[in-house]
Amino acid sequence: MTNIVDQITGHRRMRRNRKADWTRRLVQESRLTVDDLIWPVFVVPGANVVEPIPSMPGVNRMSVDRLVEAAKEAADLGVPALATFPNIEMSLRDETGSNSLAADNLINQATRALKQHVPQIGVITDVALDPFTSHGHDGILRGSEIVNDETVEQVAKAAVVQADAGSDIISPSEMMDGRIGVIRQALDEAGHQNVGIMSYATKFASAFYGPYREAIGTGGLLKGDKKTYYIDPANGTEAIRDAALDVEEGADMLMVKPGLPYLDICWRMKEAFGLPVFAYQVSGEYAQIRAAAMNGWIDGDRVMMETLLAFKRAGCDGILTYFAVEVARALAKKG
Repeated sequence: MTNIVDQITGHRRMRRNRKADWTRRLVQESRLTVDDLIWPVFVVPGANVVEPIPSMPGVNRMSVDRLVEAAKEAADLGVPALATFPNIEMSLRDETGSNSLAADNLINQATRALKQHVPQIGVITDVALDPFTSHGHDGILRGSEIVNDETVEQVAKAAVVQADAGSDIISPSEMMDGRIGVIRQALDEAGHQNVGIMSYATKFASAFYGPYREAIGTGGLLKGDKKTYYIDPANGTEAIRDAALDVEEGADMLMVKPGLPYLDICWRMKEAFGLPVFAYQVSGEYAQIRAAAMNGWIDGDRVMMETLLAFKRAGCDGILTYFAVEVARALAKKG
């Protein structure tokens, strides 16, 4: 007699391909490798400094010398690139973020050291002004307005200074209109035609950035919010339109920030443009996973890997994640 289940399913049984470890591996659709990882790191002044960040357990601010040591381990594990973010002295922050233009500022010191001592790892730098301003905004504040064109002019100059220091990829995150085209032109005119642009094409006005702002020292500085230049989390179509402008202006790669709450945007961007798409698993995402794991509420290692695999399934070519070195170690042990 024909089995009643076979009658209903027509002999199609999805569990056949799940029956053993080797069959599951054979039919696995998405894979996470060390080549998918970009490690965001925080830099502070001084020497031999390693400062734990309370809201991001396991993540530290590092002086340039200690960052170089950490970068060597990351490179040995096969991590392709770092994304550097500075926490500078308050005395160097002002209304216009002028220290962003200094050839010897902290971010450029880090770039030079990394390119000298760990040349095999890529260096990605952000030209947003928030680490350099006294008000915590990503642009120049005039009265109550973040002025667009003046900010774009300054970030383009900062991009050239960062490229002069050896940055491989400029990653503008300030979400000003027209920035990608102006930065591309400035880089080309300065002889940096081979320096890429990874645009924060869709950066949302999210509540997930809190620990990051503590890490770069802007958490208590921010006046108001960033809703006049970041994208409303409710607006998916607007995000794609924003990304399309960056593509037209010459972006080489596109980024979605935050990551996990915006997997639909990752997929839509990959489908729409075909450019390399990256997601930033931001500080709030990291902190949630780490805190829940520390409290024994979840299996932290499994959730870490599952969330990163979700980015790959959503079409991402890579992920900026504070877990990068931890994941690289796990993959090396596994493989």
